[in-house]
Formats: sequence, structure tokens, C-alpha cells
Amino acid sequence: MNLQELRWFVALTESENITAVAAEMHVTQPTLSRAIARLETGFGVRLFDRRHNRLHLNRYGEILRAHALRALSEVDSAHNRISTLADPNEGTVSLCFLHSLGEWLVPELISRYRAEHPKVRFELRGAAADSVADDIRVGRSDLGFVAPEPSVDDLVWTPVATEPVRLLVPVRHRLARRKTVSFAEVAEDDFVALTPEYGLRQLTDRLARAAGFAPRIAFSVTEVGTMRAMIAAGVGVGVVPAPSAAADPPDGTALIELRDRDAWRTIGMIQADRPLTSSVAEGFHRFVLETLVENTTGPAGPPRRG
Repeated sequence: MNLQELRWFVALTESENITAVAAEMHVTQPTLSRAIARLETGFGVRLFDRRHNRLHLNRYGEILRAHALRALSEVDSAHNRISTLADPNEGTVSLCFLHSLGEWLVPELISRYRAEHPKVRFELRGAAADSVADDIRVGRSDLGFVAPEPSVDDLVWTPVATEPVRLLVPVRHRLARRKTVSFAEVAEDDFVALTPEYGLRQLTDRLARAAGFAPRIAFSVTEVGTMRAMIAAGVGVGVVPAPSAAADPPDGTALIELRDRDAWRTIGMIQADRPLTSSVAEGFHRFVLETLVENTTGPAGPPRRG
């Protein structure tokens, strides 16, 4: 039994006319007859009843037809998926990234890439840095974007961009009219911050350690948008990414530049420490390297394990 014979069999079950099926399938009648005979010999039963020189599908043939249709459908689906993976200009790229990067970096990259590759689709998921790494590790996502560099040895990290961070304070805060501050000046303030698994929270903690204090986290949240809203409500201060916050700072807040040397973060692309299996994902990966890594103004360098 082979796939071609199964296709011939299914076609024959639909018309029950061996002459018509042979012509449709571009095969001789004897060849088609021998193929059906081989199937019947293999299963040990007749699949068709012969009546007045015509074929009639019997109950054994009905059973085989049902399974053959499912098998052929699965093979066709596999063929389509493999063809999609092998075509760098058509298919789906799965991306996982920090929520804050979904506000500027990821949309910008996708927009620019689809201008040249309009048939490429994207599956997008925002998550914490640890979840992004897990998605890549188990193959749920092709590529990820996180900051800072993950402390793992089974992922490849490529710095692709740098992004300054700013201090966001309520509009009535004592520092709200200042253009620049040092982080030490908010040592006694309550903070609104992301939960510890997020890179922005880790950066906040590092800035505080460098300034000689431990931040008093009054509110832990899971999205930068919630941080901004809480700060606008006047319950604390927080560290936010500059591009997204500067583009649309919420009413009731002031955005202040930090003078501290480490008031920025390096954003990196991560992938599993193995070749990408999808040509379309490899195409997007190459695009990111060519458009960001070679042009970044930050301390980006060659790919390395996390």
C-alpha cells in the first residue's frame, strides 16, 4: 500500500467507475485494477462488490475509506506545514517579548518587515522575562526580546538595542518640575514597580543598590500601563522605559531624566541554542540582526549564551 494507491482507492469509492477514475488519475485500467487487488489482498477482504460489471463499495470498503480520508488529510496538512516552514516569504513567526517592548520595538520591527514580506504572519505574546525564556526553551516561540540578559546557559542572547529609562512621578511630587534627578533623591519614596521576575524591576533594584538604598515597593504590578496609572493616582514613583512613556505620558504625571550612569537597559533577542527550524523565522531573525545589531548605538555585540 502507498499514498498513491490510497488516493486511487478514494477516487474510486466516489465514482465506482474504474474507467472514469483511470482517466481522471492518468493511469491505465489494468494498473488501477491491480492496485485495488493489492489493497484487497493486504486487508484480506473484498473492498468492493462486483455487480453487472460495476463496483459497489461494501462495508469493509467503507471502513477503509473513512480511515484513508483521515490519513490523506493528515499527510496533506503535513505537506502544507513543511512547505510553509521552508518558504522564508510565507508562514508564521512566533514572538514572545516583554510587555513594554510591545509598545514600540516589536510593532516597529514587524511593520518594517512586513513591508517587504507581506505574507508573513506573526503570533505575539507579551510576558515576563522568565516566561519569555521558558517559551523559547520549550519551542513555544521562535524568538524572544527581553531585557536584561537572562542568566541562563541554554539560550543565545544577541543585544539589539539600548533604551534609556526615566523616573515617573505624580505631577504634585516635590521633584515633578525638575528636568533631571539622581536616583538617590527618591530613596525615601514609595515605589510602584513590576514584580521581581520582570527585567524592569530588576533594573530598578540595581539602580537603587548603586544609589545606596533598597526601594520600598508599595505596589507590585505586572504591566507598565498599570504602573503609570498608579503613579498618576499619586501613590508612588517608578522607573519606566523612556520611549513608551515619553510618547504618551499619562495625565497627572511628570517624566524626569535620571542622571545615574546605569539608567538604561540593553534589549536583546534570544533564541534556543540550536538552529531555527523555520525558514520564515530565520528570515526575520536575519532581518533583526541586519537592521538593529549593525546600527545600534548601545553596547551591542556578537551573539552569546545568556
